This record gives sequence, structure tokens and C-alpha cells, in this order.
Amino acid sequence: MLADISCVDAIYIVCGYTDMRKSIDGLCAIIQNEFYMNVDRNAIYLFCGRKRDRIKAIIQEPDGMVLIYKRLSVEGSYKWPRNKSEVRNLTWREFDWLMSGIDIDQPKAIKTA
Repeated sequence: MLADISCVDAIYIVCGYTDMRKSIDGLCAIIQNEFYMNVDRNAIYLFCGRKRDRIKAIIQEPDGMVLIYKRLSVEGSYKWPRNKSEVRNLTWREFDWLMSGIDIDQPKAIKTA
């Protein structure tokens, strides 16, 4: 199925701002050149622009790469971590928070193993 994220084992957020004009090849180059990671078939990589109202996601499927683009149609922005030098592995719970516009660093949240 095209871009079925239910089979994803890892969710990586690329912190900081990304130039949202970049295509699949440009985003994959960021993953490989800046973070020394190979684009994993069982992972999704999330990128956000400076305005924090758009997200791009890269997923590798067995027969190719998929680019997903989401733009908020309501007032507001994503609570995106700013440390540009970091790739962070998210849990499904943090992913849900992020997509809902909630900060993923919840100091009072119960930590799961």
C-alpha cells in the first residue's frame, strides 16, 4: 500500500528547520550527508519548514521512495524541536502529539519503556 505508516518500526524527526523546497532526493541527502544515516525501509523521516505549518515525510517502500506532504489548513503551527544538529527517534505516542500540535517534550507524561 502506498505510504502505509502502520508497518513503520521507527519514526525519526529531523529537528530544526528544513528548506521545504527540497525534493525526495534533497531530503534523502540530508539524512545521509548531515546525519550519516541510510534511509531505512522500516522508518519514516519527518521534516518541517521555518513557518512550522508544513511537514514533509519520507518513507522507503520496497519498490521506491514516497514523499508525504502535509500543510495545516487551520491557524497554528507544529511544536517542532529547534536543535538543528539532531535527529530524534519518536515513539508513536510522541508522533501522535506532534501531529496534533502538542509539544513532544511533555515533562509530566508517564514515560513508557
